[in-house]
Amino acid sequence: MIAFTKNKPAPTRYNHPLPMETTLKTDQNSGVSLNRIYKTWWPLAASWFMMSLEGPLISAIIARLVNPTISLAAFGGIINPLALVIEAPVVMLLSASTVLSKDYASFTKLRKAMLIMGGSLTVLHFLVAFTPLYYFVVNNILGVPEELVAPARTGMMIMLPWTWSIGYRRFNQGVMIRFGHSDGVMQCTMVRLSTIILVLFGGYFIGTIPGIIVATIAEAAGVTFEAIFSGLRVRRIVQDDVKSVPVSDPFSWREFAAFYAPLVLTSLLQFLGNPIGSAALSRMPNAIDSLATWGVILNLVFLLRSIGMGYNEVVVALISEKGSFMNLKNFSHMLTAFLTIVVLVIFLTPISRLWFEQVTGLSGELSELARSSLVYVLAVPPLSVYQSWFQGSILYSRKTKSITESVILYLVVFVFVLIAGVIWGKATGLYVGAAAFGLANVAQTFWLFIRSRDILAQIHQRDMLKE
Repeated sequence: MIAFTKNKPAPTRYNHPLPMETTLKTDQNSGVSLNRIYKTWWPLAASWFMMSLEGPLISAIIARLVNPTISLAAFGGIINPLALVIEAPVVMLLSASTVLSKDYASFTKLRKAMLIMGGSLTVLHFLVAFTPLYYFVVNNILGVPEELVAPARTGMMIMLPWTWSIGYRRFNQGVMIRFGHSDGVMQCTMVRLSTIILVLFGGYFIGTIPGIIVATIAEAAGVTFEAIFSGLRVRRIVQDDVKSVPVSDPFSWREFAAFYAPLVLTSLLQFLGNPIGSAALSRMPNAIDSLATWGVILNLVFLLRSIGMGYNEVVVALISEKGSFMNLKNFSHMLTAFLTIVVLVIFLTPISRLWFEQVTGLSGELSELARSSLVYVLAVPPLSVYQSWFQGSILYSRKTKSITESVILYLVVFVFVLIAGVIWGKATGLYVGAAAFGLANVAQTFWLFIRSRDILAQIHQRDMLKE
């Protein structure tokens, strides 16, 4: 059984003291060691990394089936962006559950919110995929080439279970992280990835099923089985850990709205960048090739970013403990340095050609297009660590409005560069999209840095005070 204690907030010269948190008991004199940070981080990083393998695997199989360019463009340029926008409100349930599922009363209240959001968004997905609303979105808003419309709609229909499954498993995984079972997150992802691999290779060996159908069946099956497993995995944690915590006053719906609404807006704005990018690339030179490689580029960047993205929940889970500041900060520096080296080696050497042609299966022409765009996104994977460090501290303070502000800035920069590219009309769409993505991430990280400075200074001051 895991014991809990209340940490008293340290005196501070700042106007807004940090919230009182219920945290796992630790040796407060020794603080949070680098070894403990690593042990908390690596299952989450492994989970993010395995999840990020989905995109390259799907692209690799699609590229080896019939009509690969159309299927890659439909999946990466229409289905993936639309599915992500629809699921946006449930994405932050992982962070919300990590922060708020402090006892059984809070757990059940948050579960109710998850069920309402997941069900409502599934209805929205149905309307987009199965009614004429689809043609309005794809033709009038995205303006994609006509060849992509029909295959993408079939894929959207197959992806119907996507949003509810994502919301359910992210809620459960937040509980796992809060109560020290981050290995369960990795196990969930292993179930998802294994399912996707089985479906993808089954479709590959059959060889007659269109790639877009194979890909979306794999995605839908993967998240569904992962959600089922997460529900089974969290049951014992709820019985042994969540229910053993003395019930304090659960959050009110007003408090939840104040905490979660900015996070919903954040993920929605961030995911809006995907269909906006697709719409812009569709209106620039070399549209179909750009859409076909756009998803492949984002998959590679996501694969490398995944190592840093898992650090967000580590910060949220550990930063409330006295003595955590310096080692969390140092770990972020070390992780950033490691990612920088990895990115330089992959992006600027022949390894990138090997990746795009032999692993992803792009043609020589598409491979060269993809490789020549990598210079614009060099900084994105290393920046993911600092985004997690800054954002995790902001989540801990519960001043989530700052995260929304950073994403608004991201979207403004992203859209501005894309509009400039469309107006100019002479640059290949993929280059403009990659440059917009890279610059937007730099702007977002800078804003998170600005908004987290006082919070991190306060946490540092707390750790410097003697008992």
